[in-house]
Amino acid sequence: MKFSGYPEPGELVVGRVDEIEDFGVFVDLEEYEDKRGLVHVSEVASGWIKNVRDHVGVDERVVCKVLEIDEDAQQIDLSIKDVNDHQRSDKIQEWKSEQKAEKWMELAFGEDMSDEQYSTVANALFGAFGSLYDGFEQAAIHGAEALEDTDLSDEDVEAIVGTARENVSVPYVQVSGYVDLRAPGPGGVEDVREALTVAGGNGEVPDEVDLEVTYVGAPEYRIRVQAPSYKTAESELEAAAGRARETIESVGGTGEFHRDRRTEEE
Repeated sequence: MKFSGYPEPGELVVGRVDEIEDFGVFVDLEEYEDKRGLVHVSEVASGWIKNVRDHVGVDERVVCKVLEIDEDAQQIDLSIKDVNDHQRSDKIQEWKSEQKAEKWMELAFGEDMSDEQYSTVANALFGAFGSLYDGFEQAAIHGAEALEDTDLSDEDVEAIVGTARENVSVPYVQVSGYVDLRAPGPGGVEDVREALTVAGGNGEVPDEVDLEVTYVGAPEYRIRVQAPSYKTAESELEAAAGRARETIESVGGTGEFHRDRRTEEE
């Protein structure tokens, strides 16, 4: 996705060297539509420069800092020397991540998705997360819950979450579900407490998995699992719910697992 308009002074931008002259370097901005900037020879590198071509080459990808913008003259002044190695590395990684997210958009909605649909989805993700990549990453980690505050349709959310969980590599994912536990007799409270303890794994949950059981409102309890992969998280969630059901049913109670929170009125 390329932005319309102009970058802001002080912003870091990714560009491709298009032309080299003795007085400076012309750079096509990769992130902006039909925008080209100039790096004056004094902004290419620190110190005296004998030959600009000793420092940059045509078609080389560079990270520049935006110095000044003159929209009337359609002029963008850039600097290469004002970008340190750490900033350059981070910006290139950010740019590459957005390129990945562009491909995920095609996977989620098809290569022939309309410009209107693309804009609707992209603007929603940018508004909520600041970038396409971060939107897909949060969808992979938290599922549909991550997109609750957007105006996206259920179909769009489903497409994003499905694509994210198949393609995004994240440090962990989080899933949750609910169990309704009921036990008869005067010892019912203790029976439910025991079922919840067993659901928590009694210390037998894998080290890389974080499992938490919390009270929502009798008879409903929430099980939340954080794990390195969606598959592992789902497996551990189902196992925890299964342990709770088996334990409560062994004392004559009932247990039911569901994914969405329910209200007393329901």
